[in-house]
Amino acid sequence: SLSKLQLKTGDLDPRLFSRLRHLQKLDLSDNLLDKFPNSLTLPDLRVLNCNNNKLEDVTALKQFPLLEELTYENNVYLTLNDDYKVMFLLQNLRLLNGKDITKLANHVRRVNSRKLTSKVTAHWEKFFRDQLPEKYTAEQVKSIKKKFLKSVQTNVVYGPSSLSEFTRWRVKMIAEEFLAYSLGLELNTDPEPEEKVDENEEESTESPREAAEDVGQVMVTPSKRKRNHSKPASGNKRSKTQANTEDKAEDVSAEPLHFLQCHSKGNSREDFRTQLWSCVFEPLLDCGARKDPIVSSSRTVATCGGESVCLIDCETGTVLKKYKVATEEFFSVAWTTLTMVINDSRKKSHNILAAAGRRGIVKLIHVAADFCYGEIKAHKKPIATVCFSPTRETHLFTASYDKRIALWDIGIPDCDYNFKASQLLVLEARSIPLRIALVPTCPDQYLLAGCEDSCFAWNIKLDKEQKSRPFEAIFQFPDEDGSMTTSHRVDGLAFLNDDVIVSKSSKPGCIYLWSWSRSFDAKGKGCQRTVPAVILAELEWSTTDLSYLTLSTCPAKDYVFCGDEKGSVWMYNLSNYITAWSSAKGKRSEKRIPPTQILKWPELRANTEELTEVLINNVVSDPTFTYLVVLTSVNITAIWKKS
Repeated sequence: SLSKLQLKTGDLDPRLFSRLRHLQKLDLSDNLLDKFPNSLTLPDLRVLNCNNNKLEDVTALKQFPLLEELTYENNVYLTLNDDYKVMFLLQNLRLLNGKDITKLANHVRRVNSRKLTSKVTAHWEKFFRDQLPEKYTAEQVKSIKKKFLKSVQTNVVYGPSSLSEFTRWRVKMIAEEFLAYSLGLELNTDPEPEEKVDENEEESTESPREAAEDVGQVMVTPSKRKRNHSKPASGNKRSKTQANTEDKAEDVSAEPLHFLQCHSKGNSREDFRTQLWSCVFEPLLDCGARKDPIVSSSRTVATCGGESVCLIDCETGTVLKKYKVATEEFFSVAWTTLTMVINDSRKKSHNILAAAGRRGIVKLIHVAADFCYGEIKAHKKPIATVCFSPTRETHLFTASYDKRIALWDIGIPDCDYNFKASQLLVLEARSIPLRIALVPTCPDQYLLAGCEDSCFAWNIKLDKEQKSRPFEAIFQFPDEDGSMTTSHRVDGLAFLNDDVIVSKSSKPGCIYLWSWSRSFDAKGKGCQRTVPAVILAELEWSTTDLSYLTLSTCPAKDYVFCGDEKGSVWMYNLSNYITAWSSAKGKRSEKRIPPTQILKWPELRANTEELTEVLINNVVSDPTFTYLVVLTSVNITAIWKKS
């Protein structure tokens, strides 16, 4: 054991190590190693632990051919591509980072190699064989070798784009072996180090059992909420409680089902700091999303926060899937359903999840297959939110801190998960877009965005020439003194029905309902025009000036939901008002509309300490308002069920 000794690569002296002929187990964890020297030898090494180092490359591990168990977790520069490299290089490897990889490694060494070899050979036959004269000089061979290696690495693709670096590495190796065999060219056995794709991440998907082991469930006791500043500790089993709800005219009667701690950094039970930001219910398919037995609605929801994205069964509280990227902080998730041909060459609908965040990269996950099949490097700055078009299933909008909203066509992956993404449009914003919404009556024509300093609308029609577009309208809202202003942060935005928009201005803390058709005249001339929002009503809400506590709607049930800074969920049933608003002369409701009900945050105890200072970042119901998923600032996902 040479663990925790601050060792650097230069401290591993080959003269010493090469004398350890019978060493079988070596622990180099918790050091500062950035690579392995090539000549450590260690001919009998079977078990190697290099967790928590700074390793950038794994190819030097091929010097340990008898290695059976290898762990290198928490080396942030190693990626999924490196996992595949060691599986190929180490023929006896059984366990990688604690997981049995025998089956996958056999696939990598045999099937993957066979397919790549046939593609490399075909590439030579088609494009290069005829370029070489019957009698060739060494110079001609050198030139054609250089061209062939460059061309084959660029053009031979196989498998998902997330493994493109591994594929290029193998293709180069196979191409050099092919040339050595067929042309008698010398084989470069010590190639230059591969150019690293700048990913700096470690991706993993976990099985339901592994994911379930990460979930802390927190004890709930149904007493009154107290304010104290005790430190939270890790969670025990939960018990059910009725919520403390305010007595309103209508009691929605929801009860808390589960309080889950499933986004912890490094799976720590002590993590009550990770912020949870976004959740979306999975679309219903014939197979895939779990149906609620009573209502025909999905009960599986995707949530994101910190380094992970989770898929949760709301009824049982089971974390069905978990996807992690060690260097990411996820801010937004969105679903689409693509008709794909996977194994049996029949077309079938599959749900695809897009997840994005601080690194400006969109991850595309085929959830049923437990597989992140690709990524789009969409922006150089963080992505605040993403959403799919309801009419064009491959069209994805990404709104970024670079003050742009981009429209992408993510394409449809083929049976090997190859796909081609392209950018169709860039919408220029004056400030950071926080929330986006497509207009339900014309989702291919207009997009709204709530931004750091205002609310804007863009024309997104694709038959227009302009690829980069300024906003078409900026909306004015009442200021604190009653005058109209465009200057305010809009951190909540959603449609309640085809016409009524619900938007939240963080200062003053108020929620407006306003009419799209009466505010925006589609025939209006001129770009960047200022338009007063035609306000229909204002909702009574918290007096906080805290930002980014966002709202959502349940159009089928005419509900609006918004959490506050005290852990409460404000629920508004607006069905009695909607008919009046829809008439042409519908007047503004003069009084603020109070919430139908407020769900109070129950007293949660983690061990014996109480969880306090809870902000509700997001609240989302399924389309039938059976489940309510509440995301907090303290790494707790709360799931309520309407009883």
